[in-house]
Order: sequence, then C-alpha cells, then structure tokens
Amino acid sequence: MNVSSATDLADVGTRTYSIVIPVYNEKRFIRELISRVEAVPIPKEILIVDDHSTDGTREILKELETHETVRVFYQPVNQGKGAALREGFRRATGNVVVVQDADLEYDPAEYPYLIQPIIDDRADVVYGSRFRGESHRVLYFWHYVANKVLTTLSNMFTNLNLTDMETCYKVFRREVLEGIRLRSNRFGFEPEITAKVAKRRNPSWRIYEVPISYSGRTYEEGKKIGLSDAVNALFCIVRYWLFD
Repeated sequence: MNVSSATDLADVGTRTYSIVIPVYNEKRFIRELISRVEAVPIPKEILIVDDHSTDGTREILKELETHETVRVFYQPVNQGKGAALREGFRRATGNVVVVQDADLEYDPAEYPYLIQPIIDDRADVVYGSRFRGESHRVLYFWHYVANKVLTTLSNMFTNLNLTDMETCYKVFRREVLEGIRLRSNRFGFEPEITAKVAKRRNPSWRIYEVPISYSGRTYEEGKKIGLSDAVNALFCIVRYWLFD
C-alpha cells in the first residue's frame, strides 16, 4: 500500500499519537517491530506493556526503554492482551490511540492511511480490515471462517457492517476510550470494544473501515490465538451487548 499518497503528513502535526503495544514472549520480533513503529513520520509516543514475558523479551525491553519515544510498563503477572491494553490506554497521553500487536503481522507503515479518516474529521474510530482487497499471506482456512463467523455475529448484535471485527488495527480518538469501561483480559477485547463503541448513541461514534495488508504467521512462528479464544469471543459478543 502506498501510504504516502493516502495522507498529507503535514496534517498530523496538530495531533499526537499513542501507539499501544501489548507484548508477550516476542523476543524474535520486538526489536524490528519497534524500529518500524519509530520510522513512521508522525508525532508519537510508543507505549509497550509487557504481559510478564518469560522468553527474554523483558531484557530486550530494558534496552528499548532508552529510546526517546518509548515507554515500557511491566505487568506483575500474565493477564492477557485485553488487560495489557487497558494499562496502555490508561497511560496514553496522545489525542489519538493506535493498537499495534507486537509481532510483524501488521505493518506500521500503514498508520498514515489508518488515521486519515480521523484527520479528515470523518471518523472517531477506524478499523483496519484484512478482508477488503489488500494483499495478505495465505494461511489457515478455518481461521478465516472463524473470523467471518465472529464478525457476522458481532454485526448482528451491534447492527454494524464491519468486515473484520477481530482485526488488531483499531484507532480511537482519545475521548472514545475515556468514555468506555473495559473488562476483558484476553482476546475478548475485540468484541467488547466493538459492542461498547456501537452502543454509544448520544452522540454516536463515527466508525470507518479501511483496507490493510496482512502478513499472518503460523503457530510454529509464534501465533497465540486458538480455538478457546474463538469460543470466548462468542461469549463476549453476547455478554457485552446484552448484559454489560
């Protein structure tokens, strides 16, 4: 994707961006990921929340703490992606908050494209969709089916027409997150935040979806989400729309 043509980078100077990165056992990728995030030409702070890694990631993060734009926070016990994101959101100071996974499945070079609807004052929340025409690595069929099923069920409850509810890339105006109480500790964050954004009615948050590229990884390469997380997501779709 040619992001330079998608965004006038001069426009981003009126805002600051908080890149929130939950991390768990990512020593293989974390240095390269942070290098790519730092290379994106937007005014930003990088907030890394380590979810009690045990593979040597924490030692690498101690080195990264010396970088000017990087702040690192360490969870005392492993709690999950949702808990790490809550901590990162609480610490964020930017006008716009971007969620970034710690592996290399999603490309930080696409930030300018993701934030364009917010810059244009057309959106309060932006989802990056892996299923809207950009290139992606060919991997697991049943993961694709699960994503489609979960997104469809989420849309049925929220009355949204998203194509990729489970995407990592979600961008929020700061005030959106300030008005939401999050509870999920693991991957239930995705349906929970979607339900709670959709529930906002006065005023309603404007949601946009833009296509992104995707370079998924295999379980041998460290992919963590599994069947139990899909089942939990089903529970969260119902719970956070009907009862929370």
